[in-house]
Amino acid sequence: MQHVYIIGSKGIPARYGGYETFVDKLTAGQQSADIKYHVASRRDNTELSQKNDVFEYNGAEVYSIDVPNIGPAQAIVYDLKALQWAIKNAEEIGAQAPIFYILAARIGPFIGKYVKRIHDLGGTYLINPDGHEWKRAKWPFPVRKYWKISERGMVKHADLVICDNRKIEEYIQEEYRTFNPNTTFIAYGTDTTPSSLTENDSIVEKWFQEKNIHENNYYLIVGRFVPENNYEIMIREFMKSDSQKDLVIITNIEKNKFYKTLLDKTNFISDERIKFVGTVYNQQLLRYIRENAFAYIHGHEVGGTNPSLLESLSSTQLNVLIDVGFNRDVAHDAAIYWTKENGNLAQTINQADLYSYMKLAYNKEKARRIIDHEYTWDKIINLYEKEFLTNGF
Repeated sequence: MQHVYIIGSKGIPARYGGYETFVDKLTAGQQSADIKYHVASRRDNTELSQKNDVFEYNGAEVYSIDVPNIGPAQAIVYDLKALQWAIKNAEEIGAQAPIFYILAARIGPFIGKYVKRIHDLGGTYLINPDGHEWKRAKWPFPVRKYWKISERGMVKHADLVICDNRKIEEYIQEEYRTFNPNTTFIAYGTDTTPSSLTENDSIVEKWFQEKNIHENNYYLIVGRFVPENNYEIMIREFMKSDSQKDLVIITNIEKNKFYKTLLDKTNFISDERIKFVGTVYNQQLLRYIRENAFAYIHGHEVGGTNPSLLESLSSTQLNVLIDVGFNRDVAHDAAIYWTKENGNLAQTINQADLYSYMKLAYNKEKARRIIDHEYTWDKIINLYEKEFLTNGF
């Protein structure tokens, strides 16, 4: 039996977040009976974690970790405590050649001594470095500096670096070439099943009426409400555009200072096309909203393969993406691209508005082929299981 310890997600069942969804899908879709997953979960993740120290979910053993509320350092303490638990558990059960897979590069300054213990067990240490956490504008400079140092330590000691985007793999190989890192590319996955809802379902009718939105008459943005996702540029440029369609923004703005900053800078409430509609937790409804958007606008530029982009390529007829390597690596020529240059996105939106039915259908078909070929969960799970079971690296 191959024991695989997964550290760094908030845990399963997934409530939100890319890593959490990945772990949920990986365990739920397990294809090989020769793997036993052990997943660390924050105590506050779900009711299951709050009530149980150890429980089973999707056939995986889930272990609840208590973490003090100490700001940005909370994630570091959580990963360290989870790794300590995982190593201790592997020792106790006599796991043969266990694998420790850490999601995100948060504990680099401390990882060396733990890797020695892992190797003493006959185990291997894998890391998924995510995107460029050290570039995220939400972090103050000292925190960004820590993330960069941490990434270096995590890569230096890794037996294998798993990258979810080819551009991340290129970056790791180039940035840390002195360590000669062992890397591989395994993408993130997405669901491809259409929404089970129709325009006649009450939940659909209610949502569209409440928000005063009409099918195929809106541009859509879905994502975390943080500055590096370029909300300011997207809103400014949409306001400059001639589009008669709405801009529908699905994100959580409650208690978010960035919302007021954005309002002060752009005065978007003066434009009735701009509609912040809150979050949508019903996945079937969210999929229906994606499927019935005229186009999706994507401003993420510091992540790897972004889950929201994959969902959009799988379901929205036209994708309008910020022109960075990560996004081109995923969407290739099945999208149109924009830059931060003043007026560029507004012009792109004006051109998109003129797309014919045939051109929209062609774009949608190209995007769907990419998803079916590279990004289905079945394919991703299969690639991970091969990696785990080979364990030769």
